[in-house]
Order: sequence, then C-alpha cells, then structure tokens
Amino acid sequence: MAAEIVKQLLAKPIQLADQVSKAAEEGSASFKVECLELKSKTEKLAGLLRQAARASSDLYERPTRRIIGDTEQVLERALTLVLKCKANGLMKRVFSIVPAAAFRKMSSHLENSIGDVSWLLRVSAPAEERGGEYLGLPPIAANEPILGLIWEQVATLHTGSLDERSDAAASLVSLVRDNDRNANLIIEEGGVGPLLKLIKEGKKEGQENAAKAIGLLGRDAESVEHMVHAGVCSVFGKILKEGPLKVQAEVAWAVSELATKYPKCQDLFAQHHIVRLLVSHLAFETVQEHSKYSIVTKSIHAVVIASSNNNNGSNNEVKKEKKEEEDEDEKEVKSRIQHPLADKSQNQMLKVVTSTMAMHASSNKNSNQGNETTQTSQNSSQTPAKQSYSYSGINMKGRELEDPEVKAKMKAMAARALWCLAKGNSSICRSITESRALLCFAILLEKGSRDVKYNSAMAVMEITEVAEKDPELRRSAFKPNSPACKAVVDQVLKIIDEEDTDLLIPCLKAIGSLARTFRATETRIIGPLVRLLDEREAEVTREATISLMKFACTENYLHIDHSKAIITAGGAKHLVQLVYLGEHTVQVPALFLLSYIALHVADSEELARAEVLAVLEWASKRPNMTQDETLEALLHESKSRLELYQSRGSRMFQK
Repeated sequence: MAAEIVKQLLAKPIQLADQVSKAAEEGSASFKVECLELKSKTEKLAGLLRQAARASSDLYERPTRRIIGDTEQVLERALTLVLKCKANGLMKRVFSIVPAAAFRKMSSHLENSIGDVSWLLRVSAPAEERGGEYLGLPPIAANEPILGLIWEQVATLHTGSLDERSDAAASLVSLVRDNDRNANLIIEEGGVGPLLKLIKEGKKEGQENAAKAIGLLGRDAESVEHMVHAGVCSVFGKILKEGPLKVQAEVAWAVSELATKYPKCQDLFAQHHIVRLLVSHLAFETVQEHSKYSIVTKSIHAVVIASSNNNNGSNNEVKKEKKEEEDEDEKEVKSRIQHPLADKSQNQMLKVVTSTMAMHASSNKNSNQGNETTQTSQNSSQTPAKQSYSYSGINMKGRELEDPEVKAKMKAMAARALWCLAKGNSSICRSITESRALLCFAILLEKGSRDVKYNSAMAVMEITEVAEKDPELRRSAFKPNSPACKAVVDQVLKIIDEEDTDLLIPCLKAIGSLARTFRATETRIIGPLVRLLDEREAEVTREATISLMKFACTENYLHIDHSKAIITAGGAKHLVQLVYLGEHTVQVPALFLLSYIALHVADSEELARAEVLAVLEWASKRPNMTQDETLEALLHESKSRLELYQSRGSRMFQK
C-alpha cells in the first residue's frame, strides 16, 4: 500500500485522538475519573496510530482501511462524549447528564481499537521481527473470524519467509475448498498478487500450494478476469517453460480450471505461448523433438527400406503410398501461411509423423501387433535420454530422472489444459493440430495412464467438434491421407470397438464430428457404431446414434453410401426398436437417423422388412416426437419417399 495514502488515512484519526485527550483533560469534576480513563486509552491509541504512520509503507492495505476507518468512527464518538463533560454552568450540566454506561461502552470501543491497531502493526511486521508470535484475531473480526484468518494468511504471504508463505498458501487452499464465499473474500482481500509472487519466487512446495490456490480461486468468470489482470498468464507461461515438473503439473491443472470458468482467457494464454509449451510437455518422452528427427529421419527410412527388402511386393506398395502422402503433405504446408503459434519446422514434423506411421505399418505387416508405433516412439525417446535437450525453449535437463508418477501427472494435466483451451476455439485448435500434438494424443490414447487417456480423448473430442464447424481446420488437420489423423482415428476406433467405458462417449463424439472427412471406401467405422445401438446404456446408445446421424444426414456428401452401410450392418432393426421402446433422449436422434436413411435409400428391401414406413407413421402422430420443426419436415419427406417403394417392398417381403 502506498505510504502517502496510509498517511492521509491516518491524519484525521490522529487529530481526533489529540482532541479527545485535550477535551478529556478539561472535563468537569463530575466525570473526572471517567474522562481520565478515556484520556489514557486515547493517548495509547494515538501512540499506536503514529507508529502505524511511521510504518505506513509496510502496512497491509485491506485490513488497514477497515481498521483505520472503524477507529476514526470510535474517536468521533469519544470526542462527542467528552465534550458533553466540559459543560459549564448549572443548566448545561443538568441537560448534559451522561450515564455511566456510556463511559463503559466507549472505554470498551477504545480498547478494541487499540487491539485492532496493535494487530495491524504485528501482522504487517516482517516475519523475523514477529519471531513466530501467534497473532490471533483482531477485535474487528470477532463477528467474522474467517476474515481475520484470511488477513493473517495474506499478510504472511506479503512478509513471511518462504516456508511461512508456503504454509499460508496451503491454509488458503484449505479455506477455498470449504466454500465459494471464502474464495471471494481471499480475492477481495488482495490474496491473488502475493500468491502469484510466490509461484514466481517460492520453493517447490510453496509454488505448488500457490498454483493450487490460484486454480481453486477461479470459481467464476469475474474472479478469473481479476487474476488475468493481476498477470496470471505471464506467470504461468514462465513456470511452464522453466519451473519444476511438479509445479508445472499444478500450473497446467490451474490453466484448465481458469480456461473452463472464463473461456475469454483462452487466447490470452495462447498469446503467452502456453499452448506451445503444453504441447511440448505432452511430447516429452512420447515422440522425439522434431529437430532431432530431422537428423535421424534418413536412417529411420533406411531401417524401413532394409526390413522391407525381406518382405513381399505388397510392402513396397505401402512404402510407395507413404512416400506419396509425405510429398503431398509437404506441398500443402508450403502453400499454407504459418500460424504464429505453430512449430517452425512444420515440414520436418510431417516427415516425423510419416516416418513413424511407416514404421507402424511395416511392423503390423511383419508381426500383426498394433502397438508398435507407440513402442517405437517411446524406445526412440528413451535412447537419447541421458542427453540434455530442449523442447520449444523448455529446459528438459534431468527430466528423464523424474518420478514416473510425476511425469504421468504432467502429461495428464497438459492434456487436460489443452482440452479446456481448445474448447470452441478455432485458432488454438489450429495451433494444436499444426504441432505434433495429434500424434501425441494417438500414442497416449494407447499407452497412457487412465487419466492421460481420458484427458487425451476429451482433447481430441473438443478439437474435432471445432473442426466439424470449421471447414478450413477440418481440411487441414483431418484430411484422409494425414498420418497423424490416421493414427488418432485408429486409436479412437479401437476404443469404440473394445467398448472402453470411460473413453467411449468422447470417442463417439469425435468420430461423429469427423463424419464428413471419411471416404466411401472407409468401411470399418459404421459397423462398430451400429453394434452400440443394441442394448447399451442410454447415453452410449444416444451418442452412437448421433454419430451415425452425422454420417447419414443430407449435409454429408456421402450420405447415400453411409446410409447403405448402416443398413448392411443391421442398423434398421435396432433403430426401429429404439424409436418404439427407447428412452426419450434416444428416441428423437434414432428417429432422425431412421428418417435420413429412409429418405436416402427408400428402395431398400431391409427397410421394407423392418416396416420402417409404419414406424415413421406412428412417430409422426406422437406429439413428443414432432415438436422439432426440422424433424417434422424430415418425417413427412421420408414417408413420401418410402410410399413410392412400399408396395414393391411389401411383395418382395412376402416372397
């Protein structure tokens, strides 16, 4: 708090204290004892106020304003009281009767003010001067003890040693976890600034506690906006670049919390290079740094070529196809304007991905094992682990020696932060997809811990949802011949096929968002989605139905091919059952999907056998299913199309 402001605040209370002392000394004989007691306490208070004025530059602002303001009011009432005691003449004394209780009450108020100012001086003193003294609560906070506790912890953050500041941050974490009001009080009482300062200059434990407190304090958009103005973006960027790994994991988690509560800060984080830094953490020991790949790419190709010489001619075709895809990718990148947050060695990165995927394909041909891509990447990243190297400016020296649990947590939190930053943000999604993040997600979906897998799946889901609405992003990041895209799709389909419960929903949403990117020859997707329509949990069935609807809807250029594929996989009978017997949350998307299929493949014998026309007629008479005008119009059009083929279909069915 500025010293001049404090001196201005203290000037009037000090003047009032002097006036009270002088007036009490001149009090009438009737109140001599009472006035002298008030004089004694007022002089003691005045001495403390002058001491506060001398220490004005060290005082903690929030309690200073509250305590000085309250003290000023007490002194004004005390002056009014003692002035009544100065009355001269018989009539004035008669009409200036002051009850003894008024003096006792005023004496108590002055005592409280003395306690408040004394506490303020102690709490604002440097830690070494306090000597571990227990401060207790100031009288002003007697009716709100939590406020006094917050003042004490925030003051310790300002003046305590690094260990004391760490303990204070941990105490604030405990207070924030209790309720939202405590979080608001900590922000109002100036706790954000010293917490950010502790993140920058504290010991590891203190940095962790402070980062955790910042993440918990971001309860709503207003509180996060306050932190942004306090400089949280630059502090987090600095830690993610050069801080201890455990602290970086907490900071990544805090980024995810703040971005969730206040999406407007996504771009601010990106401006401080946090997206790039998070991708680098995700890539550490997942794939090697792209600049290193540029050195060894040739030797990797040599390994692939050498191993291919021992195989049949089909391997040569695979290799030729990969080479063509690599050349096509390089041409496209050269023609694209570089995004400011993207990796500068984009062409090299494409070679990285292509080389990795080529090795994956070759390994599958030779050993029929689907996990070789990840194993190759991990093995190659472990080979130079003893060297010191940097990922996008991050010092990774000694990181390979960190506790595996800490490294796994860092990856999980980096994926979580990228998931929250990517949500609804095209520019950040473009930055992520233009880096090596997609390949990282593909590897982590297969090899990561449960938390890493889940957060990676959620990140992929958010990125694909944005790509679904952004044609430019969809074409650049998820083109069919992109090796990184293929790797992600392979893992997502594997999860759907294995029906991994924890990851199923985000993967279903991701596949649905990518529906427009698949070619008609891509036949492996529809079957697993159709299987999920049969006797599954309502949420799973609903998401599988919605994903299939995105394949069969009119907006999808290949809607006829996809509709036929759904029928071939046995989807018609499942959809009929869902429309008749499913929960309402499933009935509506199932009816949408069935209507699209009937519209596009009205001459299907399978639809005739399943009596789809009867189902649509039944549904069109149900008010709860036709509230959507789009669905009502689609139903009408689908029924009209089916009626053209119903008679022929019925005869064929009878045969």
